[in-house]
Amino acid sequence: MRSLAGAGVALALVVVVLGAYTRLVDAGLGCPDWPGCYGFLGVPESPEEIVVAEERFPDAPVEPDKAWPEMVHRYFASALGLLSLVLLALAWRRKAALTIPLTLAVLVMVQGAFGAWTVTLKLWPQVVTAHLLGGFATLALLWLYTLRLGMAGTLTVPAALARPAALGIALVVLQVTLGGWTSSNYAALACPDFPTCHGSLVPEMDFARGFNVLQEIGPNYLGGALSSEARIAIQMTHRVGAFVVLFLVGWLAWRLGGRLGWIVGGVLVVQFGLGIANVLLELPLAVATAHNAGGALLLLALVTVYAAARGYVAETTPSTAVPSRPLTTPR
Repeated sequence: MRSLAGAGVALALVVVVLGAYTRLVDAGLGCPDWPGCYGFLGVPESPEEIVVAEERFPDAPVEPDKAWPEMVHRYFASALGLLSLVLLALAWRRKAALTIPLTLAVLVMVQGAFGAWTVTLKLWPQVVTAHLLGGFATLALLWLYTLRLGMAGTLTVPAALARPAALGIALVVLQVTLGGWTSSNYAALACPDFPTCHGSLVPEMDFARGFNVLQEIGPNYLGGALSSEARIAIQMTHRVGAFVVLFLVGWLAWRLGGRLGWIVGGVLVVQFGLGIANVLLELPLAVATAHNAGGALLLLALVTVYAAARGYVAETTPSTAVPSRPLTTPR
């Protein structure tokens, strides 16, 4: 079961990265329906299939290069849903605790609904951001479950760091939310420079429109619908959040010390650097995708710290527990 949960973590990370890739190549509406694509199980590619597809959806011409990223993302997400049900069934059969497996199964089903609404509501930013958060939550829960099953061995983290780790998780989740809002409103390139924005540390910004969570349902939000000032407000807020995370999580990494401290600090620095590179290099696909993956890995690192500090990891029996040297040197 530990191996299956670990495989679930890897699969969930792939789903998160594929979701980011799909957004970044503007393929979120590559298939105008759900769960199929133009009414097909796969992407229509033959001339006959394309004719049928465009008769069904005359306002959505078939673009296979847009449709395939969306469908591959759906295929992997479906596999993740199946895996979560298998984990739940195994936990039930073994009379193990059901809290995490049941939560995972429900969360994955909710994620499926958000995936459908992402398409039917035409990339409504609220739904796109919620879908991203759901993906991160699924990944984090699977990782926590893997830790509970003893995959990580024995970790040593001072209990006093549980609260700072929890605060770090909250800040990273908030920063991921801001990142999702930035992406779904196409505000990633609102500022072409760093740390200034259009040469100013305090550019003209429209926070009221930038953070209006009551945007109208109905329009197609592909490409974004906000003014430049609203997008700048989103981008600058995301930057401020990045600095807050850098200082808080950086302090936590220093307090941790040891290998785990280096891991947390290393992921943090790389993630911060990728964010800057996104701006200065004008959002190259590889860097932007890696930035999404980096956010996920940073969240997992902090979940590990919190779980270890609270004594949640390595629930093994004395006969199966494998001792390992501590990963931290508390300061």
